[in-house]
Amino acid sequence: MPDATGALRRYMPRAEPHPVAPGPPPASRTAFAGVHVVADPFGNTTPHGPAALDWDATLAFRRHLWAHGLGVAEAMDTAQRGMGLDWPAAAELIRRTAAEAAAVGGSLVCGAGTDQLAPPYGPLTLSDVTAAYEEQLSTVEGAGARAVVMASRALAAVATTADDYREVYGRLLRQTAAPVILHWLGPVFDPQLDGYWGSTDLDEATGTLLAIVTEHAGKVDGVKVSLLDAERERALRRALPDGVRCYTGDDFHYPELVEGDGEHHSDALLGVFDALGPLAAQALRLLDAGDGSGCRALLDPTVPLARHLFAPPTRFYKTGVVLLAWLSGHQAHFTMAGGLHAARSLPHLAHAYELADGLGLFPDPQLAEARMARLLAVHGVEQ
Repeated sequence: MPDATGALRRYMPRAEPHPVAPGPPPASRTAFAGVHVVADPFGNTTPHGPAALDWDATLAFRRHLWAHGLGVAEAMDTAQRGMGLDWPAAAELIRRTAAEAAAVGGSLVCGAGTDQLAPPYGPLTLSDVTAAYEEQLSTVEGAGARAVVMASRALAAVATTADDYREVYGRLLRQTAAPVILHWLGPVFDPQLDGYWGSTDLDEATGTLLAIVTEHAGKVDGVKVSLLDAERERALRRALPDGVRCYTGDDFHYPELVEGDGEHHSDALLGVFDALGPLAAQALRLLDAGDGSGCRALLDPTVPLARHLFAPPTRFYKTGVVLLAWLSGHQAHFTMAGGLHAARSLPHLAHAYELADGLGLFPDPQLAEARMARLLAVHGVEQ
């Protein structure tokens, strides 16, 4: 195996997986996995043009997560929204996944954004951004799903004050059919969202978000926070109105945030749960039984893998997630829409394999070993 310098060393793979079994959804926490999409390897997997997806493999992975009791957060950043997956493909993904969820009784939320608006955003108005949101919300709700109102690059470019955000979100929340999740995606995940909620000062931005939520609390199921700042998330969840959930999107501190402090806890909407699905669900069911230490005993050792997958540039975490899905046998290839399979180095991918193998995440360790050996051989590392 190559280390960070490219030097080779021997690695002995694990022989047996960590034992997990399908089970019911956790009762004490609401948990969604932000899920990836499976590209069609014979279609367009280049940075140019619309993505081509393998629909059978994409939907099969969602059924896998539902079988283990996790909810699915569809067509969000893990699914490469704005990084290889355009709005027409996302709309089709939402419709297909919603039909699957209805068929199997799976829990589902879907991202509604404004990515049908292409840069440059300068000529756009707040009304243009609102109309784009409305189109996507109509698609999500028309498919029978609940919406996650995603942070908008177009709104970040067009809005100049906190009042602009209040105007757009207020109009949207007054017309949604069911309570939605509001998503605060920080610039570490998407640099084009810097200054969201009208300020680069995070205290001021938090105040604007809280004002919107408080004014429309009956239309807000929860707030998903993806800032990788555990203390700020704790402060936000203490300030939320009663009945409004805080969904952690913090892929660095999720064990402690989900367990909570005895008074407040975070629910989960996490991209890393794509890779940890069965183990994460098992851990959350321990919380149902009041076994917080057992939950942490399962989740705490996964943090080094999560921190590695989400290392800077954080937005390329999808590459490691898809690698692990391939190594786990959930798809037949390691190619991605938009050519994103090339977004991480071979040593990075090799270390992701080692960390996941050490946790026993691969259902068939021998398959994972053979596939990793083939990936290494393609890059000139002969076994």
